[in-house]
Amino acid sequence: MPTDARYHVLFLCTGNSARSAMAEALLNTLGGDRFRAWSAGSRPAGFIQPMAAELSAKLGYDPARLRSKSWDEFAGADAPRMDMVITVCDDAAGESCPVRLGEAATAHWGVADPAAAVGDEDARRQAYVAAFALLRRRVELLLSLPLDKLDRLVAQDRLRDIGRGA
Repeated sequence: MPTDARYHVLFLCTGNSARSAMAEALLNTLGGDRFRAWSAGSRPAGFIQPMAAELSAKLGYDPARLRSKSWDEFAGADAPRMDMVITVCDDAAGESCPVRLGEAATAHWGVADPAAAVGDEDARRQAYVAAFALLRRRVELLLSLPLDKLDRLVAQDRLRDIGRGA
């Protein structure tokens, strides 16, 4: 499976302002030299939520590397070829994706939208921390997979299992 020496992973969401951006930061930080992650959205918000950037920074990821962008950036012939495409919101999972999936393993890891949390700052922060923790568990499970020993269909099944069970 890997495109080159690393596995290329695209995390998709609608706004690309919180969940997918946090997943990108997590995999790029925890995945070391084995992975290269990106994130994008079907209707990008145009900004990264401050709490998502803050949690990414606490992980050691430079939040300046995060930007809200359209998944159209990954649809062109010059875009990196993805090994895995993972949706993290239910809306994006149901949309028709322009990204060339080719041989990419696909999965859905639904996560509640912390940007939609209501209440005071503490309640909203708790929603971000919970989403970040869930994404981290799922990324760690991805990192534990023996991807070099799995064909694409088995890898896809394992990715989908992560979304169902974590």
